[in-house]
Amino acid sequence: MPGGRLTQQERQQITLGLVDGLPYAEIARRLDRPTSTITREVMRNGGPTAYRADLAHRATERRAQRRRPVTAPGATAIPQEHGRDPGAVAEYGEALTTVLMASGVSKMPARVLTHLFITDSGSLTASQLAQRLQVSPASISKAITFLESQSLVRRERDERRRDRYVVDNELFYQATIASARANDQLVATAREGVAILGPQTPAAARLENIARFLDFISESIVRAAEQARAVLHSGAPPGTPATGQSDRT
Repeated sequence: MPGGRLTQQERQQITLGLVDGLPYAEIARRLDRPTSTITREVMRNGGPTAYRADLAHRATERRAQRRRPVTAPGATAIPQEHGRDPGAVAEYGEALTTVLMASGVSKMPARVLTHLFITDSGSLTASQLAQRLQVSPASISKAITFLESQSLVRRERDERRRDRYVVDNELFYQATIASARANDQLVATAREGVAILGPQTPAAARLENIARFLDFISESIVRAAEQARAVLHSGAPPGTPATGQSDRT
């Protein structure tokens, strides 16, 4: 399997693959590259609809030039444990931030979330985040406010009475449940429309189908989240049935 950075020719092949509607795994197979390499390349350079080989190549060269002093200008060097390569960690952080942004998280909350994810403790103070991201405390506060509203971080007080912002497995469970429950109001409102528009009308039928669909999705998500939480808390391997649940016959 070839190593090193993608060449301009490989990026052109990625562009052609995206135009043809090929999945990342197939593009990766044709280039003899890991699927994760192709995914990161596309997501950090505009996503599948905006990716352009020449722009991606120039952007990568600019990032490489900024990274030559090991730490990009304006950023604070983060001590790495466990023998990690600081350059590889920084590059991965950029890729993860890009993917979070593509999923709908704006830039600063995505950067904050990335630093919490890749920190071994899973928690940082506002001052630590401001120092690592080289931004103002106000920017961190605004990002944290958004992340808390989405149940993506949790606030705790440490022994020095400082606020610490935490990500953990329980938080993802809570965020998933909150996301599923957010559909409940839309389901209720859609069914109000059914009564107002008349049960036998095409518009009412459309709203009822929306309500039924979201109802089913929410119930499935909640059920899956409960099962995943039980497995994670038990320490059992993924795919293991949760304790107390019997197999369907």
